[in-house]
Amino acid sequence: MTLTAPDPATTITRPPSWRIELPAGTFLLNDNQRLHYRRKAEYIELIRRASGFAARAARIPALQRAHVFYLVHPKPDARRRDPGNWSPSAKAAIDGLVDAGVLPDDDHTRLLGPDPRLGPPVKGSQFALIVTDLDAMDPAHIALLTPNGALQ
Repeated sequence: MTLTAPDPATTITRPPSWRIELPAGTFLLNDNQRLHYRRKAEYIELIRRASGFAARAARIPALQRAHVFYLVHPKPDARRRDPGNWSPSAKAAIDGLVDAGVLPDDDHTRLLGPDPRLGPPVKGSQFALIVTDLDAMDPAHIALLTPNGALQ
C-alpha cells in the first residue's frame, strides 16, 4: 500500500465536534456484569440523564446526523481493557442525546457509531462521548468511515 501526501487543494477541515463527559466515578454498565434488571434500569436512567444534562450544558445544536465515539477513561491501574465492553453505557448515553434534542433518533439513518476507544486513565474512571456533525463532513470522509455506503 502506498501512502501519498494529501493534495492541499482537497484538504478537508474538521467538522464541528463536541465532547460530553459524564462525571468522574459514574457507575458504568458493561457487558460482563450480571445485574438485576431493576438495578440495571436505574443505572441506565442515571447515565441517560447525565448525558442529556451534559449535552444541554454544552449547548450542542440539534443535529440531523452524527458520528459518535465513546471513550472509556479507566482507573489508573495496569490492567488490559476492552472498550467495546462498555457498549451498554454508550447506548444509554446516546439515548440521553436523543432526549436532549441533539439527535432526532439514534437509528442507522441518523447515527454512525458508537465507536469505542480507550482513553488515558483518570482517577475514579470516566466516560465521554465525542459527537461530530456528519452533515458538515465531506462525503468522501463519510465513505471512509462507513464502507458499506450507509449515511451517504
